[in-house]
Amino acid sequence: MTLATTNASAQQKPTTGYAPVNGIRMYYEVHGSGEPVVLLHGAFMTITNNWDGWISELSKTRKVIAVEMQGHGRTADISRDITDENLADDVAALLTHLKIPRADLMGYSMGGGVAMQTAIRHPDKVRKAVILSSTFRSDGMVAGAYESIPKLTADDFKGSPIETEYKKLSPTPDDFPKFIRHVLAAASKGYDYGADKLKATPAPMFFIHGDADGVRLAHVAEMFRLKGGETHGDMGPRTASRLAILPDTTHVTLMQRERIIVPMVNDFLNAKP
Repeated sequence: MTLATTNASAQQKPTTGYAPVNGIRMYYEVHGSGEPVVLLHGAFMTITNNWDGWISELSKTRKVIAVEMQGHGRTADISRDITDENLADDVAALLTHLKIPRADLMGYSMGGGVAMQTAIRHPDKVRKAVILSSTFRSDGMVAGAYESIPKLTADDFKGSPIETEYKKLSPTPDDFPKFIRHVLAAASKGYDYGADKLKATPAPMFFIHGDADGVRLAHVAEMFRLKGGETHGDMGPRTASRLAILPDTTHVTLMQRERIIVPMVNDFLNAKP
């Protein structure tokens, strides 16, 4: 019994590494086996404080590749703008490095934007994408939300899991204020991925939002509509993309709903065209 327990623990231990992509050394972990899905964390976050509980569920049936993007967690920062476009190019390069021709993507907040940009910029690399509480234009947020981003400082994260994990994992633990400023420099600029570009992406997308997550419901509907939504599925074909809005759920508490969301994600990723 002791030997069996030891073997089970060894099997659960992820494969880890650093991929040299576009001037950075991107940290990644590989859990489980099966069809690949890449997890893309939110701004300021890490694998540990974004995907706690998610990886163990998803990796039961899939190869889960969790990454830490430029400047986040164990991936050192460089003097390059932390934009969704740059990060998307890194994700595509990581897949090439790992010899994975195409993968599913799942991104939260900033990571959802990176997933959409990867699908736009590298359509051959993305099979399906799960977008958690993200927008494709800066006006997708509710009034006042986007305007509050430039006002954030490192002091706003004092004592938080974000600061704690940065100081624990980063190769430059004393640079937390600099890291916050670097992320905000790009995040506070207006952005628009382009409705036509999002519409043209061949990858089906599953948009998952909370009903109080700071994203305008009209914007959520627009994204889903661009991907073929808003049809009468009983009267004709329906899109391969999907939409879910969870009740009594905020931007933060959405990530505490993995027991509800993971089965829906598995159903979406398993669905045949």
